[in-house]
Amino acid sequence: MRWEQLFAELEAAFEAEESAVEQAEAGSRARAAAGTLRLVDRLRGASGHQLVLDCRGAGVVRGRLVDVGVDWVLLTDERGRDLLVALAAVQSVSGLGALTAPPEDDGVVARAWDLRRAVRGLVRDRAPVQLLLDGGSALAGTLDRVGADFVELAEHHLDEPRRRGAVRAVRAVALAAVAVVVSVTPGGA
Repeated sequence: MRWEQLFAELEAAFEAEESAVEQAEAGSRARAAAGTLRLVDRLRGASGHQLVLDCRGAGVVRGRLVDVGVDWVLLTDERGRDLLVALAAVQSVSGLGALTAPPEDDGVVARAWDLRRAVRGLVRDRAPVQLLLDGGSALAGTLDRVGADFVELAEHHLDEPRRRGAVRAVRAVALAAVAVVVSVTPGGA
């Protein structure tokens, strides 16, 4: 009988030690998994949430999260304007909630759908925009073209359509300097 009790005590001690090791490993695995998450993964899990982004140069930007790209997020603000935000300009985000999308491998298509390609849609639509730059300045007009690392903006008053006589200047802007692209309805800001 003493042998059975001894074996039972040894087995209980072994199981307790094994459980402690498993718990330590589980915590380590959880920390390792969290270490692979990127900001875009946290943002993908917050689709539809009202977010507040603190952006270099543009300050606080608020809106409902509509879409997330490889290096940009799209918000819609309370005035119904689309805000295309460069992730490189984002310093902090609040309003994310508890969900996080599983980490995704950005495939060839996702990597190709970067900020440059998203801005090309605005060029195609000839939409008036306001560019908020990471240095704090703002430019207004219509995007004429997108190069490999720049956008070209025909500067004009937002209450005027882009016409040759309305354009004050054409400016090439480094894409890396763009913090937020705000879509503007003609006659509004």
